[in-house]
Amino acid sequence: MGDAEFDLKAFVEAMKMDLRGLPDGTVVARLQPSRQNCLARESCITFTDGKVSQDLCLRLRNVECGEVELSLYWIRLPGVK
Repeated sequence: MGDAEFDLKAFVEAMKMDLRGLPDGTVVARLQPSRQNCLARESCITFTDGKVSQDLCLRLRNVECGEVELSLYWIRLPGVK
C-alpha cells in the first residue's frame, strides 16, 4: 500500500484570507512539485462559489508506483471553532 504526505499550511493560510468579492475560479495559491512534497503535478488552491478548495495529485512512496488524487474543501460545522 504506499503512503504520501502533504502540507496543509498554504490551504489554512488561504482560509484566513479575506476573499470576499473575488471572482469565481480565482487561484489563491499554486504549489509546485518538489523533493520536499509528494505532489505529482502543480496543485492550485482556488476560491469558487464562496469556498476554498484544493485538488492534489500525490505520488505514493514506498511502493513501485502509484498516485492518489484528493480534493480538499473546508467545511464549517455549526458550534465548532
